[in-house]
Amino acid sequence: MAFTYFFRDLQTLEVIIEHILPSLRGRRNIDIWSAGCAMGQEPYTIALLLKENMGPMIFRNVKIYASDIDHSNLFSTIIETGSYPEEELKRMPKEYFTRYFSPDPKKPGNLIIAEEIRKRLIFQRHDLLTLRPVRDQLALISCKNVLLHFTEEERVKVIRMFYDSLVDGGYLLTEQTQKMPPELSHLFEQVVSHAQVFKKVPGR
Repeated sequence: MAFTYFFRDLQTLEVIIEHILPSLRGRRNIDIWSAGCAMGQEPYTIALLLKENMGPMIFRNVKIYASDIDHSNLFSTIIETGSYPEEELKRMPKEYFTRYFSPDPKKPGNLIIAEEIRKRLIFQRHDLLTLRPVRDQLALISCKNVLLHFTEEERVKVIRMFYDSLVDGGYLLTEQTQKMPPELSHLFEQVVSHAQVFKKVPGR
């Protein structure tokens, strides 16, 4: 199971707000894929950031497809209920913690994320190596802690699949340690030098 937590890799998350959010505002359907989502911390973090930084009407257009191969058969239940131990939530900024979480009446010591956030996520069991996306015409794909487990050849194939499933001008976020394979560099523009955030170049 990948190690992750809410608001991990903050500098990449800040790029979402500064550079990606403006391009999402005008879209009628804002479809996002969190590939290799584990227990849901990353897709829920993205949902929280979008909720906080776009109007409520636009936020209703957001759908986040959270996928993982999920050998444990646990992720679906955790994500759908949105219930997490309070100890795991202490790293997040206080304003998110107080605004969007409340005690889980069924699990003492757990907090449950607000329904308006939970409704934006759809979990799906999925193996990236099938090279079939969860859907097409995605505005944003985030893939962390997964590509490093693949061979170089597999990484190239998966990233090419990501490219094909993004809308023109869509964005790809990867782990800080995962550089874009040289043979795919013509497919994307790196948005900033300090984060692995890439914008799709159309027609390649």
